[in-house]
Amino acid sequence: MDLGISGKNALVCAASRGLGKACAFSLAREGVNVTITGRNADTLEATAEEIRAATGVDVVTALGDIGTPEGREAALSSCGDLDILVNNAGGPPPGNFRDFTRDDWIKALDANMLTAIDLIKSTVDGMIERKWGRIVNITSGSVKAPIPILVLSNGARTGLTGAVGTIAREVAQHNVTINNLLPGPFATDRLMNTMAAAAKEKGVSVEEMAEERAKETPAGRFGEAAEFGEACAFLCADQAGYITAQSLLLDGGLNPALF
Repeated sequence: MDLGISGKNALVCAASRGLGKACAFSLAREGVNVTITGRNADTLEATAEEIRAATGVDVVTALGDIGTPEGREAALSSCGDLDILVNNAGGPPPGNFRDFTRDDWIKALDANMLTAIDLIKSTVDGMIERKWGRIVNITSGSVKAPIPILVLSNGARTGLTGAVGTIAREVAQHNVTINNLLPGPFATDRLMNTMAAAAKEKGVSVEEMAEERAKETPAGRFGEAAEFGEACAFLCADQAGYITAQSLLLDGGLNPALF
């Protein structure tokens, strides 16, 4: 299926590895020119070269923390007029809410709510003017069913979901869509870090915890990052212009709710 986005320009945040990298790969395979951000120069450049070699498209790197004003400025100045924005940022640490300070909460909100809103604010009017735009926010399945040890993430990402629900409906008439992709347990470094914290709390090995968690999923496994990337690419497709203000859960059937 031709998604009709060859030649478009995309910014994929926090894309040097994990789900962000998978999204950048899937967009590049569709012929999209991609700018990727990351905090580690070596990892970022290695990912860019990997995408270039596999797809032949133009890949630009923007080194920096997307959660900071300087990181966002570097990213936006590297990619020109944007057609596609994929918001992504590393999640805050797990733990008990009693142990977190106000500064911890502010950091979580900055990274997982306010950064995405700021990037939308910086790019959406250009998309409106050109009558085409696709924005995808990588959030978490926790906005549908909060994860006990991820209280910071639960709060910040749910806040983003509420804000996006308002913004998406305002801009939909201009062929600009904004949707959220909600990953459940995917085989990424982030998942293993979460498994390690949960395993420590339960007094079992990380391997035992991972096996137990995978069995809880009706699919019987963790998701693969490439599957997530393909879902992102479809939401960015020309044919997806009537899908907006939605939160798509990718969790192998883990969440039992009807909606």
